[in-house]
Amino acid sequence: MNKGMICSVVVLSASICLSGIAMAKAAEEACITCHEKIGPGQVADWRVSKHAGADVTCSVCHGEAHTSATDAAKAVLPDEHKCGECHEQQFTQFSKGKHNFGWTSLNAIPATHLAPDELIEGGRGCGGCHNMGIKTEAQKKELRDKGYRFQNNSCDECHTRHSFSKKEALDPRACQQCHMGYDHPQWEMWSSAKHGTRWFAKDSGNLPEGAQAPKCQDCHMQNGNHENRTAWGFLGVRLPLPEDKQWAADRVTILKALGVLNPETGATTPVFEAVKAVDMVRLTQEAWQTERDKMIKTCARCHAESYGRTQLEMGDAMMQKADRLMAEAIETVAALYKDGIIKKPADYPFNYPFLLTFMHTGGAEGNKDPNRLSYIDQVLCQMYMKHRMRTYQAFFHVNPDYAYWYGWEEMTKDLGEIKELAGTMRAIHAKTTHK
Repeated sequence: MNKGMICSVVVLSASICLSGIAMAKAAEEACITCHEKIGPGQVADWRVSKHAGADVTCSVCHGEAHTSATDAAKAVLPDEHKCGECHEQQFTQFSKGKHNFGWTSLNAIPATHLAPDELIEGGRGCGGCHNMGIKTEAQKKELRDKGYRFQNNSCDECHTRHSFSKKEALDPRACQQCHMGYDHPQWEMWSSAKHGTRWFAKDSGNLPEGAQAPKCQDCHMQNGNHENRTAWGFLGVRLPLPEDKQWAADRVTILKALGVLNPETGATTPVFEAVKAVDMVRLTQEAWQTERDKMIKTCARCHAESYGRTQLEMGDAMMQKADRLMAEAIETVAALYKDGIIKKPADYPFNYPFLLTFMHTGGAEGNKDPNRLSYIDQVLCQMYMKHRMRTYQAFFHVNPDYAYWYGWEEMTKDLGEIKELAGTMRAIHAKTTHK
């Protein structure tokens, strides 16, 4: 090939290359021009993102099939795997951690299927936070079939679209979106305890830059590790059972009310397998100790190690006392089931209280279904899901007010109400059966 021909080939190749780049840029400009009209916030966020600076354009994440208003359904809605193409370490960590089980654990809980779809698949209520987690193709199809296309998100729960800012995800207010409220008020506990008040003081310039002010991520995502979990897990029960006989018996009672153990035989149930699959509890001493040791090292960044150990052990001791109250309440309600004073709801696995139905009332207001959850069961669920959670979580977040007034004191009040209700129900039952 002579020099002239080589030059012609080089020029032609360059032209084709430049033409391809021009076409790609034109396509991206078309995306931006259109979406600035229908979703200007998305474009504005992308423009200020690191993605924009690194030339990570629309088609990189959303594909090239969607080119007009009539084929919007062809746009790829990226999930964690797309993020993992560039952020492999974070994806691998996330896939092993607690957040990855958000969607799966939600669907493993019976109460989920008693709630309106809008609260679950619609992204409000429980589904608004629990949409996190890698979904199977079958789960994605089910969502699409119901008309919900936007539940692919996980990474963007904390690094929100389309800025995907690391700084945003490191702000404790990113955690507040989910970790607040009824059964997990970690935000309220942290923000009104010493750790949180110091962070706010530092954030507003009222503490020196070098002052220690730990936020959620410092304790629960050490060094940016996305494989986060806690020693006790969400349910606040674990195996093996403790040596203390009373505490062991109380924890067995709670496990029965969670449906994890068969109340009659004590054998494990399918609920146990579901809880195990979504990493909601620590099932061995080693698994628990690993997370406890990790937290002690974290505490030791600011405190003496002995101080950290003492505080965590105090939390364990408080759980033991809370479990005593909880077990007594469960046994009181369980006796009503055994004596036929409460009729077993149709969707209960056993003739026994079932805490994983939460506050379910059996249907819409005014539903006279005899299988609906009794009021005393609702009080019991509240005692477990709201007040027991606050009692022990407040100790681990070092919040005095929550530990006592929002937790322990409310548990004692719940127990008193349950015993009063049980006495009244027995009296009414005795009168009606003797007629």
